Amino acid sequence: MLKKICNFLSGIIVCVLAMLASALLIPKAMGYEEMAVLTGSMEPEYPVGSLIYVKQIDPNLLQVDDVITYRMGEDTVVTHRIVEMNLKEGTVITKGDANEKEDGKPVEFNQIIGKAEFKIPYLGYVSMNIKTQTGIMAICGVLIAIILLTFIPEIFSNEEEVKKISKKKNRLEAKNM
Repeated sequence: MLKKICNFLSGIIVCVLAMLASALLIPKAMGYEEMAVLTGSMEPEYPVGSLIYVKQIDPNLLQVDDVITYRMGEDTVVTHRIVEMNLKEGTVITKGDANEKEDGKPVEFNQIIGKAEFKIPYLGYVSMNIKTQTGIMAICGVLIAIILLTFIPEIFSNEEEVKKISKKKNRLEAKNM
């Protein structure tokens, strides 16, 4: 019974890990770039903690109402909706869905990383934290749990076998007396 329970639990953990790995790796292999949502500027469509999958696109193919991700400085990446386009100047005006005003400065086509294609809510938290010290410790903890769930039934079954053998030995000794 213990073996069935441990196998069931380890199976669930492995399935969850496989789904997470698939959600993080398969889109990357298909050419999507992952972006975690850090602020509420695009809520409710893109809640904080979502993982947005962005696909590179020719800026000339973009349209008003498309959601794009662009670089705003070296370390800052923003995902906002296009509210106006100027093809002659090669710029777009963007605005966060939850923001009152348009973004202050036009975004040049060369700043655009790509168009947001789809999202997975809450997966951004995993993506953001998996590379931190806490995330690495959590992964190690999960791996230890899988190892323990694999070996616990064997440990306890060996103890039960020793007890059974000891009982049989005691019965045989009692019969022989």
